Amino acid sequence: MDDINLHYRFLNWRRRIREIREVRAVRYRERLKRMLRDGDILRYHGNSDEVGCFVAARPLSRRNRYYEVTIIDTGVRGMIAVGLVPQMYKLDHQPGWLPNSVAFHADDGKLYNGNTVGQQFGPKCCRGDRIGCGISLDSDDGQLTVFFTKNGKEVGSVEVPAAPDGLYPAVGMHSLGEEVQLDLNAEWGTEEDDGQMIVDSHEEDWGRLHDVRVTGTLLEYVGKGKSIVDVGLAQARRPLNTRFHYYELEITDAGEKCYIALGLARRDYPKNRHPGWSRGSIAYHADDGKLFQGSGVGDPFGPRCFEGDIMGCGIMFPRDYSLDGGGEHLVCGLQSPVSHLVQENAIKGNVQLTKKSKPITRLCCSSWSPIAPYSHVPIVFKFVLSIPCSFKVPFNVSNT
Repeated sequence: MDDINLHYRFLNWRRRIREIREVRAVRYRERLKRMLRDGDILRYHGNSDEVGCFVAARPLSRRNRYYEVTIIDTGVRGMIAVGLVPQMYKLDHQPGWLPNSVAFHADDGKLYNGNTVGQQFGPKCCRGDRIGCGISLDSDDGQLTVFFTKNGKEVGSVEVPAAPDGLYPAVGMHSLGEEVQLDLNAEWGTEEDDGQMIVDSHEEDWGRLHDVRVTGTLLEYVGKGKSIVDVGLAQARRPLNTRFHYYELEITDAGEKCYIALGLARRDYPKNRHPGWSRGSIAYHADDGKLFQGSGVGDPFGPRCFEGDIMGCGIMFPRDYSLDGGGEHLVCGLQSPVSHLVQENAIKGNVQLTKKSKPITRLCCSSWSPIAPYSHVPIVFKFVLSIPCSFKVPFNVSNT
């Protein structure tokens, strides 16, 4: 009897293994409709009245977080879309049209984020252009940052809800003659990444580092410091919000001329420009005590700062302010240029700049991501108080 039971248990075990293999085979199988794949080449195979779509076999992950598509032929209309979709996405819709999908469309340069109406996002793409799509897995709030590139340069990014089963690379086409080359194993690297130096630090708390070395809570300028464009940039990964709305830094070494600035800027702020110099930014400059508001010419604002001084920047939100959907993170104005200080339809508040924790003044403006650049000479300064949503140091600054 024991032998019979053992035999049935063995047969049941084999059946379960076979079922698991069948499920895995279905899960990791690419899907395509009205498209032909020949190696790494994808071609549209329809009548131009219907959408063709390809969905890769595996989702992007921490190990493989980026892929690229090279346009070989734009065909009749060049309606090629590159993005991310759920595994069982409907193949008769362009990526980005349906909920939980996002895509950059080559024909109009628009971003489609779960909607058939796109938003202006980047340049149009034509034959020979490379369109890339990748993810950043550094968020812990249930959101996923999806970024797009053109010819190796980042176009922009958008935050989308993280899918339980991941988001899969997808390519859409919609006219005769469209053809692309697919590279699902492409590697993403930028000049900004080259400027980052991995040390025993809080480096993961920074969204961008350029010509800056991070050691614990210390930031040190390591650029050449020979011209006006030799700016070092350190930009926080997350924006200020109603809960964590203020940050400070202490100047531990002013260098030769104390070319230090802190303020707020849009997410895609140029890496070789001091905050405040270009639109979509505002900053307090330590060397001359001036305020720069999207211009290379500053206005007299406050006292100059020196070694040992503590500079701060924060947003005074209105009492009746609330985020749509009950979210905690302020993201308005981060991914599109902000004209001067106030952007129409942006969420506004009062920006407060301080020296040694004493308010200097308040300004009405939109909100941006914390940014702390410095340039020209070796400079070191320390964040003595920082933002939990951006850093790991406890936040103990008063709200007043």
